[in-house]
Formats: sequence, structure tokens, C-alpha cells
Amino acid sequence: MDFDSFVLAASIADLAAEADAREHADAVEFRMDLAADPLAALDDYDGDLPVLATNRVEWEGGEAADDEARVEALCDAAAHPAVAAVDVELAAIAAGDGRAAVEAAREEDATAVVSVHDFEETPPRAELARLLEQAREFGDVGKLAVTARSRGDVLRLLALTHAQTEAGHAVATMAMGEAGRHSRAVAPVYGSRIGYAPVDPADATAPGQYDLRTLRRLVSDLG
Repeated sequence: MDFDSFVLAASIADLAAEADAREHADAVEFRMDLAADPLAALDDYDGDLPVLATNRVEWEGGEAADDEARVEALCDAAAHPAVAAVDVELAAIAAGDGRAAVEAAREEDATAVVSVHDFEETPPRAELARLLEQAREFGDVGKLAVTARSRGDVLRLLALTHAQTEAGHAVATMAMGEAGRHSRAVAPVYGSRIGYAPVDPADATAPGQYDLRTLRRLVSDLG
């Protein structure tokens, strides 16, 4: 998947929902950890949108168990023709097992998005930069999602996003929570390459997400 420009991904647990996302999304983020039989669902997938496969582990906001089977499933997903990108947690790469998913993506010509999620706070600027640098070291796109408690937190994240983009790096950033909600619409202005939104707001997979239609409108208006 080409992340040279902004990609809006509809976050779904059921690939049948791709038809409802097609009007406003550029891709679908398939939350494998929320699906009953994700590999079978990929085999049956006949949608138009490319798939960003995510098998999020429990300790980083998902429901997948922290075991070899989770990474193996992500590796298998990378080989599917519809899967154009996979998301791997930086912490899983540091632990060793996540590297296999990155390597599988590269072997299949898929993009590796390496992600970091902080559900407690927005770290200081230097720490944010360090995390993004590590994510980019292993992945084609470094993704950083933090929790904002104030507008100052969001400004710190946006400033870093701008600096990383100006330096020629591919990053995706967002601030979770109500204080950071507007970052999902504003971060693309500063160079963030990926946005995430549920088709139905009731299906949000992270705090502060806009629904897909709303986020597409906001990003288009601001862009």
C-alpha cells in the first residue's frame, strides 16, 4: 500500500462491512483480534478496498492473546492478496516475536506499519521522537497513538508530526481521548499518513474516534 499521501482506513472486525466503508475509505483496517475466524474471512474477502491487517495484542488495546499463534496469523494474513499492509507493535518487535510479521510483510511486498500506543499519557517530546524513530527503524510507517490530557499534549504531537514529515519520514500519529479527538482530523494537515475510523460510531476501537463519514469530511475540508 502506498502511504505517500494520507490513507483513511475504516476499522472493521467483519470484512462484510467493507461495502459500507467503500464510499469514504481508502482502505480497511481488519481487526483480526476481534474476528471469530479472521483467516477464513480473508479467504472469503472479495471487496474493493485494500486491507491493513491488525491483530492487536491485549496489552496494547486489543483482544488477541500474547502468543506465537497471534504472530503466525498475522504472517499468514500478509500472504493474502488483499492484504496490502500489516500492523505490528513495536513492543512485540522488541520482544522478538513481532519481527517475523515484519519480515513476512516484506517478503509479500506489503507495507509494515510499526505501532506504539500509550493509553495513559502523552510523553515528553524527546520520548515521542525516540519512539517514532524506533518504529520507523523497523517499519515502513511509524505509528504513534498517545492519550492527550490537554491541548498542549496535542500540540506537542502535531509539532513532532510536522518535523518528522519535513524530514521525509512516513508517520501516522493521533491523540486518543476527548482532549485529543480533533487531532484525528488535524494531524493529516501536518503530515500524518493514516487515519482510522469506524463506519458506525458505536463500533469505535479507540477512545475519541470520529465515525468514518465525519472524519472523511473533516479531513477533506481541512486539506
